[in-house]
Amino acid sequence: MNGELSGDVVVVGGGVIGLTTAVVLAESGRRVRVWAREPAEQTTSAVAGGLWWPYRIEPEALVGEWALHTLDRYTELAARPEETGVRMVEGVHGGTRLDGLGPWAARVPGLRPARAGEYAGTALWARLPVVDMSVHLPWLRERLRAAGGVLQERAVPDLAAVDAPVVVNCTGLGARDLVPDPEVHPVRGQLVVVENPGVTTWLTAVDDVSAESVYYIPQPGGLLLGGTAEEGDWSTEPDPAVAERIVARCAALRPEIAGARVLAHRVGLRPARRTGVRLERETLPDGRTLVHNYGHGGAGVTVAWGCARQAAGLAVPAPSN
Repeated sequence: MNGELSGDVVVVGGGVIGLTTAVVLAESGRRVRVWAREPAEQTTSAVAGGLWWPYRIEPEALVGEWALHTLDRYTELAARPEETGVRMVEGVHGGTRLDGLGPWAARVPGLRPARAGEYAGTALWARLPVVDMSVHLPWLRERLRAAGGVLQERAVPDLAAVDAPVVVNCTGLGARDLVPDPEVHPVRGQLVVVENPGVTTWLTAVDDVSAESVYYIPQPGGLLLGGTAEEGDWSTEPDPAVAERIVARCAALRPEIAGARVLAHRVGLRPARRTGVRLERETLPDGRTLVHNYGHGGAGVTVAWGCARQAAGLAVPAPSN
């Protein structure tokens, strides 16, 4: 193996973006270390609903390819759901039309207008990956270790001070202070987990400009109900009044949800960026390579493998003068 490919890479950040990027790098022959200030189970990724769909992410011109590559990977992983946490599940996107989506939608297998009886109104039916993050994140971690990667719990106060020829910045919301990048901001999401009363399909009725939406997603650990998208809200404490409204909105579509026992309340801060995902290479003053891969908003799970592939391609040490 040549020296360029065998050089050390440090991936900063241990959520789904960081771990997936590290896996792709390690499996391409790089020596990879992941530095994360907290375990994956404590990241925003652990709170994600897990449904594959490009939601609250820009730029649209690039998102489609990232998402479609990730869809292909999840479709393969869904053959081993107990191991990977990925399942293919049917459902409908309420209030969504094919002509309102980008060119990527035409390449999603089976995506079609919903039929009468599937949804009361305009909607799209699809069979899409649903990722159980409580299984998928540990699976990514073990896949990384199997490829020779190392995970270390440590804070990084300065990207330029990371001791490695190549540094990959997958810090999500942390990039706001670490880069620093004032374009990065939280979009707060609250959801409720209830005992599943027998719901086997997912549903979303999301308004991209509204702070409230309706979705339910069946996961092995319960039925996930949502949700909210509160721009600039840093609170990670569940709001009981918001939780009540979430359950009520979901129960209006599936009455059996109204009596379901509440198992948990969750809050996650989506790492949004006003000018869209930052996925680019930068040369540090000392000639080392810094790759940025952050700002994925509400679709980190949806684009993880596509962005990881591009980031890995950028993570080549800059040529010496």
